[in-house]
Parts: sequence; structure tokens; C-alpha cells
Amino acid sequence: MQEITMAATEIARQAGEGARAVPLSGHVGFDSMPDQLVNKSVNHGFCFNILCVGETGLGKSTLMDTLFNTKFEGEPTQHNQPGVQLKSNTYELQESNVRLKLTVVNTVGFGDQINKEDSYKSIVEFIDAQFEAYLQEELKIKRTLHSYHDTRIHACLYFIAPTGHSLKSLDLVTMKKLDSKVNIVPIVAKSDAISKSELAKFKIKITSELVSNGVQIYQFPTDDETVAEINSTMNGHLPFAVVGSTEEVKIGNKMVRARQYPWGTVQVENENHCDFVKLREMLIRVNMEDLREQTHTRHYELYRRCKLEEMGFKDTDPDSKPFSLQETYEAKRNEFMGELQKKEEEMRQMFVQRVKEKEAELKEAEKELHEKFDRLKKLHQDEKKKLEDKKKSLDDELNSFKQKKTAAELLQAQTQQAGSSSTLKKDKERKNSGFL
Repeated sequence: MQEITMAATEIARQAGEGARAVPLSGHVGFDSMPDQLVNKSVNHGFCFNILCVGETGLGKSTLMDTLFNTKFEGEPTQHNQPGVQLKSNTYELQESNVRLKLTVVNTVGFGDQINKEDSYKSIVEFIDAQFEAYLQEELKIKRTLHSYHDTRIHACLYFIAPTGHSLKSLDLVTMKKLDSKVNIVPIVAKSDAISKSELAKFKIKITSELVSNGVQIYQFPTDDETVAEINSTMNGHLPFAVVGSTEEVKIGNKMVRARQYPWGTVQVENENHCDFVKLREMLIRVNMEDLREQTHTRHYELYRRCKLEEMGFKDTDPDSKPFSLQETYEAKRNEFMGELQKKEEEMRQMFVQRVKEKEAELKEAEKELHEKFDRLKKLHQDEKKKLEDKKKSLDDELNSFKQKKTAAELLQAQTQQAGSSSTLKKDKERKNSGFL
């Protein structure tokens, strides 16, 4: 079996290396493949999943409404939970003839606790749970990936409070834990709360701290010539300073989304006021597919590789030779069966040992019961003998008493009889003397 697998691998490799380029003498038609792919994708629709991480009150929900130019209806969230709760909502959106299944995941209660040490754990567990669900679907014998709702997180918008000083330790720790699992796009929320000069210094400070702490944020790709220039420019604007608002204000002759203050108006889509347009361009209009691709080819593949290695699967044997999945499965199965048999034997021996110990305990208990029974039996016999002796003694006393009583009654009767005879004799004598 191993020789067949290795031969098939070698044939495939040679076929790839030995492919020759040949000219066509006429139109064939496979140049329509991109159009076919586009039509198929449009008919199937797309999915995109966004994770919003940030402290309460930084405008996460408002920015999502602004970003997709809609009002996402959702139940009001409670912020009295003991830990961080992840709330996921899925929406069906359509623009022109393109359908998008959008999932927005919000971190409710993030940063609300006094002890924020474990705030990131529930987020990491949620991301891993989506990877695990996809992996389980992939490993099924009968897979339905074409209709499977992919819930893996494609982009993480990390909302940074506009303090103007530096990143909080909570932000650094959380982003460090997430950078190998998701595409992080840091944004300065409510950037209209600080001045332009303070904002520029703050952005430089954030970038410096991210680099010094080894946090890998998502970089817009520059390998595609069509978007290389704009992506390279936008990488220099990270983190984006954004303002969100769904309120429309009339400025001049048109209605724009803006936030009104006593000192003036901040226009959401005015690039001189904030980076909202840059964020929307980079996240949705230019790099949405790259975010999806990076999630699958980088983050999910890393999770999948680590998970399969934990399960004992590998690509090469100790001699660095190709190792097929079937061989790995067979080796793992044999190893598992060996361990199972070993455990069964250990359990059997343990069972036999425990049975012997229990039998010994029961025999000892039986012996103690017999000894106790003998002691009680002997004690009972002794008590019975004492009672019989006592009964005999009482019977003897009773018989003696009866004899004495009979003798006394006999004596009394004799005495009474003698007394009566004496009285009769005296009376007779008195009568005789009277006659004389």
C-alpha cells in the first residue's frame, strides 16, 4: 500500500514538472472561466464575518451601522455579566445582484471587569470554536461544505479608546493573543474626541507599541499590482481613526452623515475629518476577499495543522519520506488499539486484583462473623445454664417452702384438734361436777 501511494505521488510530481506550453490554433473557450466563476459566486452568494472587540461605549454597534449603511436591529445588551459574553448576529444583505451573509460578533462586557486578566480567553475560545466546527465538517465522510455556513472570523476590528497617551495593557495582551488566529485591523474609535495633532502622535505611539510588543496586525496585500499602490499607502495610515454616525445633517445642498457639536460638525465621510472612508474602502471594497482568503490559508491552516499534529497525524515519517494520511491513520489506529489492549489488560488485572482483595475482605468479615457468632452462642449457652440453675434453685426453694407449709398446716390442724378435745373434756368434767 505504501509503495502504491509513493508511486502515485511521484507521478503527480513529474506531471507537474513536465507540463509543456503549446500554442492554440484557434479559440477554444476556456477564457470564459473567470466569467463562469463570477456567475457561480454571485448565484451562491458570499459570507463575511466581523468580530468587534473593544471596551463598552466606544461605538462598535454605531460603526457597524455606518459601515454597511443600514440599521442592524438587535436586542439591547446587558453589561452586568461577570465575564465577557460574545453575541453573534447574522444578517442577509443585498447590493445590486450580490447577496452577502454578514455576521457581526460583539464582545459584550469587554473591559468592564475589575480584574481584566482573563478578558481575552472567551474571545480566543470563540474563534477556536468556529475553526473546530469547520474542521469537523471538513473531516466528515459526507461533507456539505458548499452549503455550510462558514462562521470563521474574517476580520477583527479592534477598537482603541482615544486616550491620546498609549495602549492599555488589556489591548496589548488581547491583540497579542489574537494575532495568530484572526486578521486584526486596529482602529481609534471616536477619534473626534482628541485634536488632530494629538491624534497623529497617538497613532504613531500605537504603531510603535504594537511593533515593540510583537503584535502582528493585518497588512493590506501589495502583491497584486492592481491594488498594490493604494494598499501600500493605506498601510501607512493604520490604525484608522474613525467616527461613526447614522444621523444625516444637511450641509450645503446635500444630506451627509455627521455628528453635530456646539463647536462644529464632524462629517463621517469627509476624509479631512476622519478615516472612515479609508476603512470602508480597505475592508469592504478592496480587500474583503483577501481577508477571507487569509483566514482560510493562514489562520485556519495553522489551527488545522496544530490540531492534526495533536491527534498524531503528520506528513513525513522519521526518515523525512512522504507519509500518506491513510498510513498515518493506520499507524495511529494500531497505536490506539495497542494502548486500548494495554489498558484493557491493566483494567482486567486491576479487576482481578480488586476481586481478590474483596474476596479476602469478605472471608475476613465472614471469619469475624463466625467468631462473633460462636462468642454469642457460648454466651447464650452460659446465660441459659445460669438461668436453668437459678430456676432449679427456685424450684427447690418452692418445694421446700411447700413442704414446710404443709407441715405447718398439719401441725396447726393437730394443735386445733387437740385444743378442741381438751375443751370438750373440760366441759364434760364441769357437767359431771355440777350433777354431783
